[in-house]
Amino acid sequence: MQNKGFIRIFALLLALISLYELSFTFVVRNVEKKAAAYAQGDSDKEYAYLDSIADENVWLGFSYKKSKSKEINLGLDLKGGMNVTLEVSVPDIVMALSNYSTDPTFVKAMALSKERMKDSQKDFISIFADAFEEVDNGARLAAIFNTLELRNKINFNSTNQEVIDIIRQEATDAINNSFNVIRTRIDRFGVAQPNIQRLGLESSGRILVELPGVKDRERVRKLLQGTANLEFWETYENSEVYPYLLQANEIIREINSAQEELTTVDAEESTSEAVVEETTATADADETASDVDALLSEMQGDSASVDSLNMQDRVSMEKNFPLFSNLMPNTSRDGSQLIPGPVVGVSNYKDTAQVNEYLKLAQVRAILPRDVSFKWTVKPFDEGEQFFQLVAIKVTNRDGRAPLDGDAITDARQGYGDSQATANVSMSMNAEGAKTWARLTKENIGRSIAIVLDGYVYSYPTVNGEITGGQSQISGDFSVEEAKDLANVLKSGKMPAPAHIIQEDVVGPSLGQEAINSGLISFIIAFIVVLLYMILYYGVAAGLVADLVLIANLFFIIGVLASFNAVLTLPGIAGIILTIGTSVDANVLIYERIREEIAAGKGLRKAVADGYSNAFSAIVDANVTTFLTAVILFVFGTGPIKGFATT
Repeated sequence: MQNKGFIRIFALLLALISLYELSFTFVVRNVEKKAAAYAQGDSDKEYAYLDSIADENVWLGFSYKKSKSKEINLGLDLKGGMNVTLEVSVPDIVMALSNYSTDPTFVKAMALSKERMKDSQKDFISIFADAFEEVDNGARLAAIFNTLELRNKINFNSTNQEVIDIIRQEATDAINNSFNVIRTRIDRFGVAQPNIQRLGLESSGRILVELPGVKDRERVRKLLQGTANLEFWETYENSEVYPYLLQANEIIREINSAQEELTTVDAEESTSEAVVEETTATADADETASDVDALLSEMQGDSASVDSLNMQDRVSMEKNFPLFSNLMPNTSRDGSQLIPGPVVGVSNYKDTAQVNEYLKLAQVRAILPRDVSFKWTVKPFDEGEQFFQLVAIKVTNRDGRAPLDGDAITDARQGYGDSQATANVSMSMNAEGAKTWARLTKENIGRSIAIVLDGYVYSYPTVNGEITGGQSQISGDFSVEEAKDLANVLKSGKMPAPAHIIQEDVVGPSLGQEAINSGLISFIIAFIVVLLYMILYYGVAAGLVADLVLIANLFFIIGVLASFNAVLTLPGIAGIILTIGTSVDANVLIYERIREEIAAGKGLRKAVADGYSNAFSAIVDANVTTFLTAVILFVFGTGPIKGFATT
């Protein structure tokens, strides 16, 4: 009875969890159905509607954005989109590590390795090691790879095997850096639930990218194959830029007011009285909200957003402070003082585009310093992941280039501070980079230097003193993962590791819908046939009991898929059908054993108990075997195989 009680409680809890996880899918589909009805076929209008309600609570305190992340995800074969396989060129990495050596033995070994790589299953580093030994058995790799970048790791006494191990690690790091850059770019691309994974061995250099719902093929190609652009920029202080932002706000307010006046010039005479009243109300609002700090103080008390104000204050804020209604100035909580550093404001992700438009206006650019540029942080800084910081960059070179770029970085690694609780990042630079870095740090003591990759700010550490010798340490409120990410960003500009598209497939929405229909029809037919078979072969009572269990099993499978955020694909549907088949097998084993026990003269209750007991070992054996097979397919499989193994 205790076992039965445990099973009942477990089944009930699993059912409740499945219902909870599946509820998000139904809620999201209902919201998107309303958006489609509102847009009436206009995709831009539909996206704008969904974007406007992204932060609104739609279910159990979850916003649409959060609910969307918890729905069942459909694979490319069901939703349509783009499937791309990228390859980071390992031979190019090896060439860069050798500083493009012209040593005859090295050149010959590289040519031989590239030729053999076409027909070999081994990784390129292993092929190169064998080829180098074959070309000249007495040659030393240390003489070739004792370059400026690797001098702290390789010396003339290093054995060939030690050098190969270091090259393999460097190649793996370069591939990991490329993977992180690609992942960050995809996250900014705005694709819902992209799938990014490495293929094969870490040193193979192959990366799979699946982008459901993507249609712009050329944009994806440019996004994935573009080289990483790591830069170090000097920055403005918040206090230096804030007065210009106040002037910019006044200019934007005047432009908006002029546009409003143009739209009301042809208004009917009967509404003139109402217009006068509205103008008077605006003037009153101007009087009461003339000091921007007062309204900012109100906003800082909640979520650093104009949404935290009541409706009357919100209208006043948007009319009189159009820039600051989208860009929250970086002030103290009561709005009384500016926070030191290069961050000049904070915006909700929905408002960043509007801020960009305002700051690009010719009238606004005219009053801003000529050498100021604005860049957003790559990651949100709040727990809700909605708000991004705007950093003021100082462009000191006439050609608009950064004073220092990623080519200067020779190494970067995550470390720890005085205690294991605080993480930091150590980085090394080449000789030329060390000179520039010393000058930059000397001229910016007490100020920040922004670390920018692909136009987004990853960090803006404060300079405490001049740094000479090219060895630096970046400390701050870093978690270990954040420090590792920053180290990877710094290393991304260390060497050329281009990623080339070696295979791409585009699945159109019509083909995706056809796949959905085919998959659902095949699944429904197979499921109905199984249900009918159980009723016809074992009778109505026993058949319905088995069918009820099969339906419950299907419900649990879908619920668990949703809870794991797994991607449902056509092979996944085939896996569900096969799982139902193995469930039927368990029912058949139990029923046949019960028949045998009844035939042996046992009563019905005893026959049922013994039937379950005697069939149990065979059922466990079948399920354990299936489970182990699925685990192997899941770990080593990719694409369709992994989707099949998941279900």
